[in-house]
Amino acid sequence: MTTAEPFRLRSQRLGCLPVVNFFLTRMGLAEHLRTYLPADDARLRLTPATVVAVLVRNIVAGHRPVYALGEWAAAYHPAVLGLGPGQGELLNDDRVARMLDRLFDADRASLITSTVLQVIRDFGVQTSQLHNDSTTVTLTGAYPDADGRDRGGKATPAIRHGHNKDFRPDLLQLLFVLTVSADGAVPIAYRVADGNTPDDVTHVPTWDELRALVGRADFLYVADSKLCSKQAMAHIDSHGGRFVTIVPHGRREDTWFRDWAKRTRRPGKRPGGHPAPAPATRTGSGAPSKRRCRRSTATG
Repeated sequence: MTTAEPFRLRSQRLGCLPVVNFFLTRMGLAEHLRTYLPADDARLRLTPATVVAVLVRNIVAGHRPVYALGEWAAAYHPAVLGLGPGQGELLNDDRVARMLDRLFDADRASLITSTVLQVIRDFGVQTSQLHNDSTTVTLTGAYPDADGRDRGGKATPAIRHGHNKDFRPDLLQLLFVLTVSADGAVPIAYRVADGNTPDDVTHVPTWDELRALVGRADFLYVADSKLCSKQAMAHIDSHGGRFVTIVPHGRREDTWFRDWAKRTRRPGKRPGGHPAPAPATRTGSGAPSKRRCRRSTATG
């Protein structure tokens, strides 16, 4: 009589990936990646689309570096990563880097556009109001080849010194420009520019890209004071667009408005005709002293 072997317990994580996969499926991410990252080399043990899809899941659920991607994936059931049995062991940093090179050389603009349009359509994202902002991506190390040279007939952004928003002017950077919808803050478009690109010159090409993406010009474009330039505002207005921005302090329009507000204000009156409270006075030491304000009432 043979003794039955004891059960072996093997644990694998699912985490939030079933929920993430539900949304990735609705976005059609796998189909878009296969379209623009074809598996055109029979020697590949993992297709470019498969590897990039795993990277997307890692960014959402783990945010581990490329060299640790295989270790991160090993804890999960392969199916929730879009992998077959044993394929997680193939996620070494060399293979992932080669797939990222393929992504860089692909038609990324069309890939992003097709994905965004499907999200807008399938999730019903409203694009009547779009918000734009930019930031800097700070880098350390040497990047001698990242000088803006063409690659595959396409220009590449140059890593350079510029106005660093991390307050590190000693480090190199890229400028990252992102536009999201007011409806749910869904990313709609992004651009990467040379590290020494000023913010104000990014708005015209960004607005043109958004107009082509959403198929109309009458959306409300919201951005910070860098949009408040004659060139950008005139361009949007002349093409039937609308925008909201902030007038920088010290501009002629800002000064005019402040002067107008002072001239038209009735001193000592609140809305409704009630007297305004008397302002605090200052003592010799500089500290404000208390003064009681009594509201006069008519007695009959």
